[in-house]
Amino acid sequence: MVGVLHSWKRDLNYHPHVHYLVPAGGLSEDGKTWFPVKNDFLVPVKPLSILFRAKFRDALAKTDLFALVPDETWTQHWVVHCQSVGNGMAALKYLAPYIFRVAISNNRILKLEDGQVTYRYTASDTGKTFYCTVAAEQFIHRFLQHVLPKGFIKVRYYGFFSSGNRHRLQLARKLLNICNSSRSANVDETKPAISSQDLHCPKCGRVMEMIQTLKPKRYQPP
Repeated sequence: MVGVLHSWKRDLNYHPHVHYLVPAGGLSEDGKTWFPVKNDFLVPVKPLSILFRAKFRDALAKTDLFALVPDETWTQHWVVHCQSVGNGMAALKYLAPYIFRVAISNNRILKLEDGQVTYRYTASDTGKTFYCTVAAEQFIHRFLQHVLPKGFIKVRYYGFFSSGNRHRLQLARKLLNICNSSRSANVDETKPAISSQDLHCPKCGRVMEMIQTLKPKRYQPP
């Protein structure tokens, strides 16, 4: 599982939330069987929302920040949205910009006049363009609230995506290459799941040749 922190709405207001990209299945404890989800269904959303709220509350209760949170926060409904995103490539492309860019780019800032900043943004629900004019101090505040503290990790990896479980990630890849659409499959770890003869260049169509295997570095993304 990959988690990406996102703290802003398109109008620059503070809206902290986390996007998680979760595999549609899981490995057995011995790492020899892959169990896929059924009919693109992973977990029920309503119980997941309650569980996430409780876990968040328990973790925050161990810090000094817990006293600053209004009591009604823990009784109102929390929303955990969960849906199938196919092979995940579209979701990764959507999340990638949040990792490397700041909350607003220069081309969205239209003018600075009389101590006022005007910038544009696009509503995510309608696709319409809106314009917002605020005092320069307020604009700076909106921008800086999305600057993370030094050393803060914006992307987290869990399960077989974590750095300590790369061997299980390789097993999952082998199983998925072998079983394709099967509900479950067994794999012999001593045999390669895919050969260079199975890979073709997307440009010229020729068979690709294995030159070198790059070992993942510690603490680097998978």
